[in-house]
Amino acid sequence: MRFQNREEAGRLLASRLLRLKSTDPVVLALPRGGVPVAVPVAEALGAPLDLLLVRKIGAPGHPEFGIGAVVDGHQPEIVVDEDTVEGFGIPRGYIERESARELEEIERRRALYMRGRRPINLAGRAVIVVDDGVATGGTVRVALRALARSGAVRRVLAIPVAPPDTATRLRTLSDEAVFLATPANFGSVGFYYDDFRQLEDVEVVALLDHAAERKQAG
Repeated sequence: MRFQNREEAGRLLASRLLRLKSTDPVVLALPRGGVPVAVPVAEALGAPLDLLLVRKIGAPGHPEFGIGAVVDGHQPEIVVDEDTVEGFGIPRGYIERESARELEEIERRRALYMRGRRPINLAGRAVIVVDDGVATGGTVRVALRALARSGAVRRVLAIPVAPPDTATRLRTLSDEAVFLATPANFGSVGFYYDDFRQLEDVEVVALLDHAAERKQAG
């Protein structure tokens, strides 16, 4: 399966998710690429669209090696790999400092993208997490673990394309997962799109503004 662009992938996902309209869901997009996929989903379901911002916490001296992450939300969550932290003897003070720094970056990005709109309270709500595709699924796994503490009553994952092993792992972390394609010889997410260009911040802001205006008008 190939998609013309992210918008087409979103429309195809929306057709598989219409049955969830009665649950009054919230659609959460992983920026940047997940936003144009999530917009048609939110429109089809008449749902509010929000962001799910995730920032990795790197190990001391090795920032590329993730030991946890901070996940945005009404009540931001810190997800830590306790085995790694204990095994390497990483001080809790370091995790607290790095978490605070990454939370500041999350707040900066939310202000940039959402222009003052605060995170939606997910307690008691069904949530649909959308991205344009996953390879290893590390960011999505962290996001789903954090959402388990958010009070959301149902976590649905909606992804256009993923390798089979990643899809299998992600299904165990969500109440429901919808994948349009799980090709065995995966390669990369961009291979499955005719148009997979990098989005500029101004484009993401425009999409989110339009979604907010549509929801308010509706």
